[in-house]
Amino acid sequence: MHDTLSYLPQIVPAYIAYLIAVISPGPAIMAIVSTSMTHGRRAGMTISLGIFAGSFTWACAAALGLATILQTYAIALEILKVFGGIYLLYLAYKAFKAVRSNGDLPQTIEQKTTLSTRALLLRGYGIHVTNPKAIFAWLAIIALGMPQGAPPSVAALIIGVCMATGFTVFMGYALLFSTPHALKVYRSIRRWIEGTMAAFYCFAGLKLLTSRI
Repeated sequence: MHDTLSYLPQIVPAYIAYLIAVISPGPAIMAIVSTSMTHGRRAGMTISLGIFAGSFTWACAAALGLATILQTYAIALEILKVFGGIYLLYLAYKAFKAVRSNGDLPQTIEQKTTLSTRALLLRGYGIHVTNPKAIFAWLAIIALGMPQGAPPSVAALIIGVCMATGFTVFMGYALLFSTPHALKVYRSIRRWIEGTMAAFYCFAGLKLLTSRI
């Protein structure tokens, strides 16, 4: 446990990167928001579970793949760091563009309809597991927080903390946006959130690109 905690200086930036990613508007969050607003709280929480499962799938794939790479090819880890850094800088660019735009969030809460639990779970899972950006995001997060030579417990800690946070955030969005006044509040702070995202993604991307292997 002590060996794992010694990697906290690398783990904390990775966790912050995940936290900013998970609260920012994207296909998954937009699905939770729109479902909660149009079909109600239960539907929003159900699709959140599907999205959570998709996120966990990519997290495990990224961690297991990177663990294998760490044990064999150091040059492959360096390549991953480069691609991960470039991807984080791309996210910074997208966040900066979002600050300047009005967004496309739903305007009103529509009448609730009935959707099956299975359909909502599969929809949520499909949205996340078919998004190629999700695996690149997880690769960047794992590479940022897990230097070469780190034990597997470091990856487990990153995934465990991030997934607990993701579950809380996904469910929080479902609960929040099933209320009538939520959208107005979100619109008022959206630019501030996305401006912070742009700054941190830029920092994290540069950190990953300049870190020593």
